[in-house]
Amino acid sequence: MSSHGITRADLHNVHLPRRRRVNRVMELLAWLAATIAVAALIIVVWSVAKRGAPALNLDLLTKTPVQFALGPVKQGLANAFAGSLVLVLLATVMTVPVGILIAVYLTEYAAPSIRAAVSLALDVLNGVPAIVIAIFVFGLFVVGHGQSGWAGSFALACLMLPLVARSTMEVLLLVPVSLREASLALGVPRWRTTLSIVLPQTLGGIVTGTVLAVARVAGETAPLLFTSSIVGTQVSWSPTHALQSIPVAIYELSESADPADHARAWAAATVLLVFILCTSLAARWLATRGRRRLSTSR
Repeated sequence: MSSHGITRADLHNVHLPRRRRVNRVMELLAWLAATIAVAALIIVVWSVAKRGAPALNLDLLTKTPVQFALGPVKQGLANAFAGSLVLVLLATVMTVPVGILIAVYLTEYAAPSIRAAVSLALDVLNGVPAIVIAIFVFGLFVVGHGQSGWAGSFALACLMLPLVARSTMEVLLLVPVSLREASLALGVPRWRTTLSIVLPQTLGGIVTGTVLAVARVAGETAPLLFTSSIVGTQVSWSPTHALQSIPVAIYELSESADPADHARAWAAATVLLVFILCTSLAARWLATRGRRRLSTSR
């Protein structure tokens, strides 16, 4: 067959076996990468759980640490669990309203140039190392005032803000324009349209972003070392003074020479890891539910 008689179908058939081989190789590489990622997660979870399981008991959640114990005394990390709950809750309360307002303004009202500039700023803030946020909050609130739970919560809120704002923006952009146009055509003000029509459609996405942000900051240590780490051993719920937290407690126990402290550190790490896994699974479930809701509204 001459070169003039080769058709496009013939060229397709000539290259088809090579394309199939390349496709299979790419599929194998993708499966290999996914297997490595899952294997790494399984190894981390198994390693932490194996070392922390022997020290997992009710005392870990209900008892407080005892300094300079002379005998076998029941100890736990109740002050760290209570402190982490307060710190993360306050950070969430600080972040969610501000993040939602930022996302609504950028997607519904801001000019394209402003939207691009603020989105870039949020992305940069999301990439700022936690230690930099810690030093910033330390100089802003701790120097001259002392450590407190408010300072620690603000540091965690700075880390949560870009995650909540960006995830809310992405979900708002998925809401069909026809819903907004239909509401505006009926004479409904724009702010009422956003409040009554747009935001209810994105509730699942907002909750998903918040849950992911909580999972991210729940294990942060650097911001709390600078802002809320000089604490006692008693359970405290007041953010006016420094509160103990699980990441800081794990760090301090790991520096101890007592094997019992190491066991409690592994147990606390296990609880923290289980919490992060559960929140991540909840976020995936909420994200899937939110996508289905948005797809049915189109």
